[in-house]
Amino acid sequence: MPAVGHGRRPPAVWPGTPMPLGARFRVGPDGMAGTNFALWAGGAEAVELCLFEEDGTETRLPLTELTHEIWHGFVPGVRAGQRYGYRVHGRWDPWTGARWNAAKLLLDPYARAVDGSFTLPAEVYGHVRDWPQQQVADTVRDERDSAPYVPKGVVVHDDDDWAEDRRPKTPWADTVIYELHVRGFTRLHPGIPEELRGTYAGLAHPAAIGHLKRLGVTAVELLPVHQFAHEDHLLRRGLHNYWGYNSIGYFAPHAGYCASGTAGQQVGEFKRMVRALHDAGIEVILDVVYNHTAEAGELGPMLSLRGIDNRGYYRLQSDARRYADYTGCGNTLHVVQPNVLRLITDSLRYWVTEMGVDGFRFDLAAALARSMHDVDMLSPFLAVIAQDPVLRRVKLIAEPWDVGNGGYQVGAFPPLWTEWNDRYRDAVRDFWRGALPDVRDLGYRLTGSSDLYAWGGRRPYASVNFITAHDGFTLRDLVSYEQKHNEANGEGNRDGTSDNRSWNCGAEGESDDAQVNALRRRQLRNLLTTLLLSTGVPMLVAGDEMGRTQGGNNNAYCQDNEVGWLDWSLLEQPQWRELTELTARVLTLRHTHPVLRRRAFFSGRAQAPDGLRDLAWFTRQGAEMTEEDWYAPAATVGLYLSGRDIPGRDARGEPVTDDSFLAVLHAGDRPADFRLPGPPWAQSYELVLDTAREDQSTAPGTVHRGDTGLTVPARSVLLLRVRE
Repeated sequence: MPAVGHGRRPPAVWPGTPMPLGARFRVGPDGMAGTNFALWAGGAEAVELCLFEEDGTETRLPLTELTHEIWHGFVPGVRAGQRYGYRVHGRWDPWTGARWNAAKLLLDPYARAVDGSFTLPAEVYGHVRDWPQQQVADTVRDERDSAPYVPKGVVVHDDDDWAEDRRPKTPWADTVIYELHVRGFTRLHPGIPEELRGTYAGLAHPAAIGHLKRLGVTAVELLPVHQFAHEDHLLRRGLHNYWGYNSIGYFAPHAGYCASGTAGQQVGEFKRMVRALHDAGIEVILDVVYNHTAEAGELGPMLSLRGIDNRGYYRLQSDARRYADYTGCGNTLHVVQPNVLRLITDSLRYWVTEMGVDGFRFDLAAALARSMHDVDMLSPFLAVIAQDPVLRRVKLIAEPWDVGNGGYQVGAFPPLWTEWNDRYRDAVRDFWRGALPDVRDLGYRLTGSSDLYAWGGRRPYASVNFITAHDGFTLRDLVSYEQKHNEANGEGNRDGTSDNRSWNCGAEGESDDAQVNALRRRQLRNLLTTLLLSTGVPMLVAGDEMGRTQGGNNNAYCQDNEVGWLDWSLLEQPQWRELTELTARVLTLRHTHPVLRRRAFFSGRAQAPDGLRDLAWFTRQGAEMTEEDWYAPAATVGLYLSGRDIPGRDARGEPVTDDSFLAVLHAGDRPADFRLPGPPWAQSYELVLDTAREDQSTAPGTVHRGDTGLTVPARSVLLLRVRE
């Protein structure tokens, strides 16, 4: 067995303890400082801990203690900054799912920092990647050493207890989410020092936080920051995985986003970022990918879990050579297995208790909710989350679908969860492009989607409303392109969805036509205003408020360049600066008026004997909508929100009252006459917002009497406050 070079004796390995898993620096027996290493490797025949010096010299230390399938040992003298990995011995029998290969250095699943990058040469594959008969290549074991080519875990010692941190703890109903990419949001920001751009420290910079504060968002949802790897097919094309949905280290902040170093410094830098955002009243939500890993299918690399216990970590088909793939990424974690479930929940608790985050958005959450095959809302994963004293208190957002049979589960997650509501996205896009057959679906979506979420005690904030996300067109591209333009991804424009529900306003792509561009900007104002006035939790995507474009690329997952980065120079152009100001203006209205962020579903009834119904819908003629009206095509709807009839009480037990509002949404291409409802709804109305106007500073203050006609500009939203 190879050991450390230079003629030195390898360090002693004391028994240590099986818990906690991972590498933890501590004081051991006799007051000796060192690190306890513990690795679950069910079915393995032997495990070697491999320690690496700066020059790459490797020391292999057998872990001989085995407790409940956990191999463990305490190594005196090993301190923070030590780089390490594992070699796991066992059978090579791919036909039964056994893929142990001790020639491959494996990343600790519990490593809290990772040093180095994944380049994926042939040596990091457990099988002979370039075997001539590819149909059986995964069955031929590769005996070459992978250690020189793979990143290593890093021992981290951090006794930070977060005693001085003040979490914002924003109630769900008051939350406004801003989805951003740590690197892409800061990479081109002129106010951030160049050495900090693209990093956690850059996001913590006052210039970055200042923009978030001016907008009025309450939470950032960070695209994956777990350590991730790049796919082989991208590396072969000279591209990289930019979004990061290819995790390989569930405890480690991605080292590529750290400005201060990768030998453990990424942990402290991430924590300082979280503190800075908390100090600004902004929560931190992580987009997490526990449904699959970067090891892909049977022809993928051997980086960690596959070589530790392939059968224990992954769902396999009846032909155990093959992986069950509910994710479209080659593999699916076997969350029903207790030690896989422990890995995920330990990771989640770590990010909350030790890294300070406030919640999680679960990528392809339906894959996590599968029992043996089908999605099961009583699955072990959901059951464990529901009773966990740490996790049940943080924000939990499901992407409620996966790519397997029965994977679409919008509206089905249990009451503890909120969900990305793609039915909101589709209905609002279709309304503003004139493609809704009637307005029934729109009515539900604008008012919290009670048809999906009014069960089991769920509230309107169970619906995370969004029109765009990282995946798909940006908002500007949604009104500029009808076809995807993903040629730069190198996949023949086959990747990305073709169901964009977009409208290019008369010209495909960028245009010099002033009328086309004016219409596009108006549509942007309509879409943003609709989103921020709707009941539920709005989610904005970074840059949509300033007209960011990806040139029609609706799948920019591999565009770590100006296509994927936010172009801050847009704010130097008046039309995009005004769009940003409109976004902040509507968010200020939302924060000021509780009727726009209700904590209970509308009932359509009066809450007090002398009150009005809490919600009413009106046609252009000023009459309340009938059942027949809901089933008819309509380009114009009026939505009356009563502030006198808000259910619930404030923190002091007092009734909650507010102004009442009438919102008129008109998607037609010509101006329309709309009769304003008169008494008892209102004596008069004051215009607050008019999206037909580029500059909103001239819109407020105009007063209109009730029971009179009002001309609504083509393709616009009017928001009017009821005057008592």
